[in-house]
Amino acid sequence: MFLKKSIAALFLSAALNAVALAAPVSLDDSIAEVAHRWARINYQTPDGEKEKAFQKLIADARQLSQTFPGKAEPMIWHAITLSSAAKVEGGLGGLSKAKEARDLLLASEKINPGALNGSIYNSLGSLYAKVPGWPIGFGDKKKAREYFDKALAINPNGIDPNYFYADLLAEQGEYARAVELLKHALSAPPRAGREDADVGRRQDIQRLLDDIKQKHGDQLAKQ
Repeated sequence: MFLKKSIAALFLSAALNAVALAAPVSLDDSIAEVAHRWARINYQTPDGEKEKAFQKLIADARQLSQTFPGKAEPMIWHAITLSSAAKVEGGLGGLSKAKEARDLLLASEKINPGALNGSIYNSLGSLYAKVPGWPIGFGDKKKAREYFDKALAINPNGIDPNYFYADLLAEQGEYARAVELLKHALSAPPRAGREDADVGRRQDIQRLLDDIKQKHGDQLAKQ
């Protein structure tokens, strides 16, 4: 009797495993996994290991886009992984990745411009703000501002659009406005499932805020 029950239990376990393996992959769960891996690489991985780690994540994000064709969200995350790797790699290889990221974001905009709470425009703003301008690259500070304005129109309290816009404003000498946006970013509501990214981004914000106050405190006091 015991043997029969054991055999039955084994068959039941095998059947359940087969069902689990056959179950379709959830888009939301897959994106969450990419997002967690991105945060781990971006904020916890040693600089010397980031390029290799991002290469693997890019490949997996590309596969995710192919698994869910016609969906803006995986395309956006594919672009985010590319732009992050471009920052780490630099040079012509980095520029090539930045251009691919831009093209993916523009394509995803045609599908769903409001996807991921305005991440398309925040990411495009970041690319246009950081990539060198003509004749080397496509960077354009004015265009970056336009994209950040769109990102904030969709997600005015978001931690990322406020931070990245502030970073550009600080670079252009608009310190008071930059500080305003940084403080607003620090008060942004936590993002469910993005706690690891929020911790790292708050460190970025505080670092930039401290740098502005240290270097331009006198100018801020006059405004």
